[in-house]
Amino acid sequence: MLRKIRIAAAAIVFTLVTLLFLDFTGTLHKWFGWLAEIQFLPAVLALNFGVVAVLAVITLIFGRVYCSVICPLGVMQDIISWAHGRTAKKNKYRFSWSPARNWLRYGILVLFIGAIAAGFVSFAALIAPYSAYGRIVSSFLAPLWQWGNNLLAWFAARIDSYAFYSTEVWLKSLPVFIVAAVTFAVVFILAWKNGRTYCNTICPVGSVLGLLSRFSLFRPVIDTEKCRNCGLCGRHCKASCINIKEHEIDYSRCVACFDCLETCSEGAIKYRPVWKKSALPGNDGKESDGQARRAFLVSAVAAVSAATVRAQEMKVDGGLAAIQDKKIPVRKVPLKPAGALSLKHFSQHCTACQLCVSVCPNQVLRPSGDIMTLMQPEMSFERGWCRPECTDCSDVCPTGAIGPISIEEKSSVQTGHAIIVYENCVVNTDGVSCGNCARHCPAGAIKMVHSVPGDKSSLMIPTVIEERCIGCGACEYLCPARPLSAIYVEGHEVHKGV
Repeated sequence: MLRKIRIAAAAIVFTLVTLLFLDFTGTLHKWFGWLAEIQFLPAVLALNFGVVAVLAVITLIFGRVYCSVICPLGVMQDIISWAHGRTAKKNKYRFSWSPARNWLRYGILVLFIGAIAAGFVSFAALIAPYSAYGRIVSSFLAPLWQWGNNLLAWFAARIDSYAFYSTEVWLKSLPVFIVAAVTFAVVFILAWKNGRTYCNTICPVGSVLGLLSRFSLFRPVIDTEKCRNCGLCGRHCKASCINIKEHEIDYSRCVACFDCLETCSEGAIKYRPVWKKSALPGNDGKESDGQARRAFLVSAVAAVSAATVRAQEMKVDGGLAAIQDKKIPVRKVPLKPAGALSLKHFSQHCTACQLCVSVCPNQVLRPSGDIMTLMQPEMSFERGWCRPECTDCSDVCPTGAIGPISIEEKSSVQTGHAIIVYENCVVNTDGVSCGNCARHCPAGAIKMVHSVPGDKSSLMIPTVIEERCIGCGACEYLCPARPLSAIYVEGHEVHKGV
């Protein structure tokens, strides 16, 4: 029964978290965005001590239920391992006890903590489970999801329906795609062959929770009087943490999957309080089973109640016209979204999970290829511009790297300022009137003046009022000059008010 409850809860959480990365409209984030906020590393970086405390307490009471229910990468490993078990019937009992590789587990954990403390969060994010899963879904599943949506939009248009709208599918970052591919390959091979090896040897979150689960109050306990040493529990343990010869379980590696409980036909393994070593006489452990079920349900409710549902109004743009052959200008300072506060704050809190990239309706955000901020998103305006009425990225960010910001606040934040390259302007190159940048500037930061001062018959050229510019990129995106725009946005290390 416990195993079925765990599988049902894990399936629901896994499906919803996956949909958060696939939902490019941002609709689901209004209701289930809190599932990203209760992931362990995002909660730590967001300094969300309430969520961290709840997860720690749940682990101290019930063991590593986080790893078997809430963590999407952990559930993905269970799915891969289960698929192998279904296809390899001859190798049905492929698991066995193996000693913990603590030198590797805690060595990686120390390096992980050191990277975060030194501000190299993008490097730490390479092995963070939630971020790794986000990159895998964004790189491989999201394009398929979007192509499917575009196919539905095509059919809907044929019957004059606007239930779906097409979205552009493109490779946002080759480095992120490669990192996601390597991560998936490593996790897949380890899960296919040995179940939860990644969780118990590489994952830093698993190592931290493993330290706590050593002292969990509820845990699987082997009743030596009932056990007949058949070894089935150990051969079904994907965490390889049951030493049946010694009748011991390594609780630092046990992920509370409850497979061993269902496997044991003698009822020799029970999930019960640690102080209760055996079943009470006459009830054959039925009472403790009921207590265990209630305990697990309580843990699930506590995890779901760790954060409140955010119901911000979503703004979705109606679509943007694609502009081809636009090159990215060389920016001295990268652009970060409003709410990021500064480059330093952003780099120290962003886990590069790609959630904000997935929901950006204007195709402005894409992962960085710079070695120091690898995979962390930055803004560029070849496919759209950052609309002042859109706050989707700040609404979904679970770590506080992009802090909550209202539409009114966003219009008063200067993330960068526009710079004009007059030799690229079509007024000078083609001798034609334009004014596109001034016409579409939402902040009124661009004014048109005569190219020849005092000559009212001369063509008009743009000039920037830097104090008004908010760095939205409308001018850069809509500039007709090719391949480089005649006006581009330079980022600010620290965001300013206007």
